[in-house]
Amino acid sequence: MLLAATSVFLSAEAGPAAVREAFSHERQVTSAPHGHILTNTGVWSPDGEWIVYDIRNDPAGDIFDGQRIEMVNARTGEVRTLYEAQDGACCGVATFHPRVNEVLFILGPERPTPDWQYCAWHRRGVIVNTAEPGWAVNLDARDLVAPYTPGALRGGTHLHVWDSAGDWVCFTYEDHLLAGNANGAAGRDINQRNVGVSVPDHPVHVEHPHPRNQDGSHFTVLVTRTVGAPKPGSDEIKRASEEAWVGTNGYVRLDGTRQKRALAFQGQVVAEKGEPITEVFVCDLPEDVNVAGAGPLAGTEDRRPAPPRGTTQRRLTCTTDRKYPGIQGPRHWLRSSPDGSRIAFLMKDDAGIAQLWTVSPNGGPPRQLTRNPWPMASAFTWSPNGKHLAFVMDNSVCVADAATGETVRLTRRSDDATAPRPEACVFSPRGNQIAYARPVRSDKGTWNQIFVVSLSS
Repeated sequence: MLLAATSVFLSAEAGPAAVREAFSHERQVTSAPHGHILTNTGVWSPDGEWIVYDIRNDPAGDIFDGQRIEMVNARTGEVRTLYEAQDGACCGVATFHPRVNEVLFILGPERPTPDWQYCAWHRRGVIVNTAEPGWAVNLDARDLVAPYTPGALRGGTHLHVWDSAGDWVCFTYEDHLLAGNANGAAGRDINQRNVGVSVPDHPVHVEHPHPRNQDGSHFTVLVTRTVGAPKPGSDEIKRASEEAWVGTNGYVRLDGTRQKRALAFQGQVVAEKGEPITEVFVCDLPEDVNVAGAGPLAGTEDRRPAPPRGTTQRRLTCTTDRKYPGIQGPRHWLRSSPDGSRIAFLMKDDAGIAQLWTVSPNGGPPRQLTRNPWPMASAFTWSPNGKHLAFVMDNSVCVADAATGETVRLTRRSDDATAPRPEACVFSPRGNQIAYARPVRSDKGTWNQIFVVSLSS
């Protein structure tokens, strides 16, 4: 591959590296006059032929107005509609199953009412098989009537990603029942973002009547623990989000045993002086998530759902003493190397430039990977072989060597108006292509279009 060229080792004391240029063939694969929004990972079909996206029209996808999930053939440009929302619903944030032709995405509420509009706690995950477009199956069950059903939640799930085997799904969650307690009424949890998993043990049926209750194909639980008022200087967190599966088969602990399933996530702590700082955390998951731990899996009227027995949550980074503490840079999701040995994240160096860093799931000091003169400007992904990471920097698509941090610019620098978007820069399953989006001007307007850059051999 293009990236197999000899790299230059950069010591910990080295200054900013020169960025090598190795321009590759860049192709625009969509052209329709509407938005095209890529999720930050999992956008490629298992065979690497198709790219899935939604059609939200604002450039960043912040306005949830998309009504279709589509996929485009990266080679021919053929577009197929997988799902079109009905009854006032919208859909988006689509990811492919890693092994079969299924797509998972958010579906907002059908027939929205004044008290049930789209928001973080009023959405759900649904699955569509590409061979049966238009037919969606609920992933996560919802039960809004006490006593709540184990395996069901009481709110909304977001950004669903399968593990490498295509069995478990991770997501972020917010709770409808607690959303009205913004002021933190005594003795009652407040709504906070948390991370959960859906497992294919058995479908969940909800018996209680409620117009917004639903059955689900998977057993769904929360796995992180947040508190309303974290103690300054402690490892307590008020938010868990931007998670990632650790490794394709978990990671190896210090004692040589393997933790089969774990999630890395961003946890917001409170520093000694009271300022919020986002650090890297990991959550080790038990094999059986059906057994309750410190509280009911389904929660109570005053408490959010509790993690299963055997779930452990650990802080991996403690950066409060750095010049620029905590995770920094554009919004991004943690990403693990395929072997599970390193979790990558963005943090500013002492010059204030957002760089790639990694930390072991076993803890220890974080390692600065890139030392570039320009800041990281997007979410990123690892190549399937774990040798490179893809991202946007200085208005170009770039890759960094995962061992040395040496960075290669793959696309020529764009002007600011047409630079690659920050939301996604995603390696294909074979590692020979990278998908991303950039604005394209036309006589009908300016729209995000999907591009692919191929890595030459």
